Amino acid sequence: MKLAVKDTVFRDLFSQKKYLLQMYQTLHPDDTTIKADDLDIVTLKSILMNGIYNDLGFMVRGSQLMVLVEAQSTWSPNIVIRSLMYLMETYQDYFRENKIKLYGSHKVDMPKPELYVIYTGDKGSHPDVLSLKDEFFSDTDCCIDVKVKIIYLQDSDDIISQYIGFCRVFNEQVALYGRTLTAAKEIIRICRDRNLLKEYLGEREKEVEEIMLTLFDQEYIWNLERDSIRSEALAEGRNEGIWETKTQTVLKMFRRNMPVEDIADISGCSVEEVKEILKNAAVLH
Repeated sequence: MKLAVKDTVFRDLFSQKKYLLQMYQTLHPDDTTIKADDLDIVTLKSILMNGIYNDLGFMVRGSQLMVLVEAQSTWSPNIVIRSLMYLMETYQDYFRENKIKLYGSHKVDMPKPELYVIYTGDKGSHPDVLSLKDEFFSDTDCCIDVKVKIIYLQDSDDIISQYIGFCRVFNEQVALYGRTLTAAKEIIRICRDRNLLKEYLGEREKEVEEIMLTLFDQEYIWNLERDSIRSEALAEGRNEGIWETKTQTVLKMFRRNMPVEDIADISGCSVEEVKEILKNAAVLH
């Protein structure tokens, strides 16, 4: 499921300039001149079901700096590929909005990129910097490289460490109480007691509680829907060909506004096969 509580809280928290400034100051503690108004949010927003969108992107006026940040709870080397995709899409928006022509003879000005992943799990043996070349092309001569700095929990009270602490409290309380009102209230209480996002939770306690409960309910309904569709697909599969069953299952889930990745997971098709089915049915443009 695309919408998760921790991701939603992350985006809501750093959509507010004062907390975004705290993040920037954590990443660049030596820069004491930047103010909240100097930060422009450039997070990708997709209006399409399967479009590209990221967790956070912002520009720093005056320094020509573009910062993209992802929050990640499970480790995957593919993070670096996704970061590259988000960066290219953000650059495309930047060039378009600033009417910068890339086909002219003059060298254009472009903001310097910084890519980060806030990893809320344990560091273990994971690297401090994830390199596209090192991960995927270590034995060959590769024409490109992308480096993403990984941020882990620190012994600090900065806003990033507080967010990671919030995520860990969230995991602990959901493990104890499930996805319930009790868990939501305990998460907020414990975080405020431990000074984890205390100001933010004090300002938006009801909103955060509603975010949790709404997404808890949505996930419950979603899982029921997934189980129902699986059962229907298996029952239909006894009387129809396997591919025809998959095709009907894919179309049924698409009409219920499920993301392509979840359709693939349930139907047993690859993402490419799902897209091909939808294309042939003239519902994906």
